[in-house]
Amino acid sequence: MALKGEETNKVKSLNLGTPKNFLIPIMLLHLREWNSHGYELMEKITQFGIQSVDQGNFYRILRQLEKDELVTSVWDTTSGGPAKRIYSITGVGEEYLELWAGSLGHYQKMLEQFFNLYNPFFVPFQTPSNLKDEDNERD
Repeated sequence: MALKGEETNKVKSLNLGTPKNFLIPIMLLHLREWNSHGYELMEKITQFGIQSVDQGNFYRILRQLEKDELVTSVWDTTSGGPAKRIYSITGVGEEYLELWAGSLGHYQKMLEQFFNLYNPFFVPFQTPSNLKDEDNERD
């Protein structure tokens, strides 16, 4: 179905963005690797590829994760500046991250099916582990 005129402009104005809940596994993943304060964590999320992180929403999510006991925080007063909260993932947070990983793996398979139908010539992104698996199959 081809879009014309006003319909095309309407579609172009849509901002699909990143699903809001997708921030949660990314935050937990980064906290699994290192403890960090909120600003540093937000920078890591931006480096991950999430371009539009609302700061207020980000800190609300962090507070909710702490309330749900998925992360914990302590005040760092050792630096010369103002005190900062240092966040870290909890055991419950790691279990929750594992659930997310399983769910995202399922979602990845659905996306691959989508792109196979959308464009049968679509080549999935090649990760080093995928390339290694292909090399092993050739041997």
